[in-house]
Amino acid sequence: MKKVITYGTYDLLHYGHINLLKRAKSLGDYLIVAISTNEFNEIKGKKCYFSFEERKQLVESIRYVDLVIREDSWEQKIDDIKEFKIDTFVMGDDWKGKFDYLKDYCQVVYLPRTPEISTTKIKEDLNIVEYNNQIQR
Repeated sequence: MKKVITYGTYDLLHYGHINLLKRAKSLGDYLIVAISTNEFNEIKGKKCYFSFEERKQLVESIRYVDLVIREDSWEQKIDDIKEFKIDTFVMGDDWKGKFDYLKDYCQVVYLPRTPEISTTKIKEDLNIVEYNNQIQR
């Protein structure tokens, strides 16, 4: 069985996330998704709308995903690859080169993002909508 792993926050789940997970799953038989905890996201300077447990529940409901685990630190990736006997590590191409050091442990693949959508874009658009609503009042 070929195992694939990917990492992310998966806040404000959208079709770009689904596209990435579908393509990641197509690279193997078993897809593990490591979701960043709220505490780890704070270290990365990110604030989530949904809690870790809510994001985990959402991602677990996606048919391409076989297992969801916690991501607590940058350093855990090598341990996860060894523990779960990972064949392929997958990330969006906005991270290209960042995880090449994992090539000593498994294949590393950077998949193209869905260009017109991102959680950041959603948050920016919602802020614009809220700002426009305030101006119109």
